[in-house]
Amino acid sequence: MLAALEALITVAIGIGVTLVPLSVLWATDYGFSVDWLVFWRASVDIWLLGNGVDLTVTLPSALVAAIGIPEASAPFLVSFVPLAVAAFTVIMGARTGSRAAASRYWPIALGSALVTFVLITGSLALTAVDSTVNPSLPQSFLVPGAIYALGLVIGARRVLFRADAMGNGRVKAWVTGIADRFDDTAAAVLSAAFRGGFAAVLGVVAASGILLAVAVIGNFGLITSLYQSAQLGVSGGIMATIAQLAFLGNIVIWVASWLIGPGFALGAGSSISPVNTLVGPIPAFPIFGAVPNGDLPFGFLGLLVPFIIGFVAAALVRPQLIRALRGGPLAVRLAIAAVGIGVVAGLGLGLLAWFSGGAIGPGRFETVGPNPWLVGVFAFAEVTIAALIGMASGKSDPGQLDVPARRTGTASR
Repeated sequence: MLAALEALITVAIGIGVTLVPLSVLWATDYGFSVDWLVFWRASVDIWLLGNGVDLTVTLPSALVAAIGIPEASAPFLVSFVPLAVAAFTVIMGARTGSRAAASRYWPIALGSALVTFVLITGSLALTAVDSTVNPSLPQSFLVPGAIYALGLVIGARRVLFRADAMGNGRVKAWVTGIADRFDDTAAAVLSAAFRGGFAAVLGVVAASGILLAVAVIGNFGLITSLYQSAQLGVSGGIMATIAQLAFLGNIVIWVASWLIGPGFALGAGSSISPVNTLVGPIPAFPIFGAVPNGDLPFGFLGLLVPFIIGFVAAALVRPQLIRALRGGPLAVRLAIAAVGIGVVAGLGLGLLAWFSGGAIGPGRFETVGPNPWLVGVFAFAEVTIAALIGMASGKSDPGQLDVPARRTGTASR
């Protein structure tokens, strides 16, 4: 029951974060003259969109004429996922999963939490169906549940893999059985590849966050002027800030794609990359004031970041890998580990790029964000090259590596 209650609380918080300020906006700016259900549906739509559910938007003809976008006369898809909302769902799922896994009947607890979350989210989607904005009902019952299930698995794993919390040890035995299928050398190489690749992904994302903070501070005046020119008022300004915080994670991934090389697009025909910047009309979100409006003279230096991080990631895992290896072709195994680091980094950054983009409107705004295939390929190439250099750097321990050979020679004598 507690796990199901936590799932209910997760949905309540996720919707309440936007429903409360929207209700304040309804009272202060609209004077209760608008049907409150409009704001309820908007909050549910934001929650569903943040959990991967596509929205089909059909604008009234009067609004289409007012905004002057002919493409908006036909229904269009909004598939842009604010990653902060999805991250919140995963984090809350992990908290629930860790608590549920500590109980005696953890499979039932995890199942009840997931079923409760799916049923509540799907039922809320039914209340949000409208002639203007229509969420995909099949996705509402599937995609948010998958995101929440990911969090449950992450949280449960942390508890179930501890010896004192596994009861009869079936989980540990299952994992040990999988690990035993690999010899020590293969396990060491795979472990180094995953740890190094994960470190490279974290490093690139962290560097992107720092660069975004610098860009926001450097363009703070322009961002402030965009706030002022929008004349949003207090309530509208709060809502605009919440909306930008919701997709702040997306922008961090866009900066990562910029550092990697392919860059990102803010609409079809636009390109923001270290070597070329072409920006057309973009939505008037103040945060977009940090986007460069021209080519940066030293923008190509950003390409050094993934190389440096890939080198450092390989250098960090190299000593432990060498200690785990005993004899054999050391150079080949180090090279395989370096390529593995590049594969993990390419897959990780490519997936993040895929999650960070989508359609935010009609016409040219059907294409927003980076190209995940290019980001993945570029990241693989850059990190692999840097990891190969990192694996080739430093000293090995020949005494440790030659132990098997010495024993063989002694036995023959």
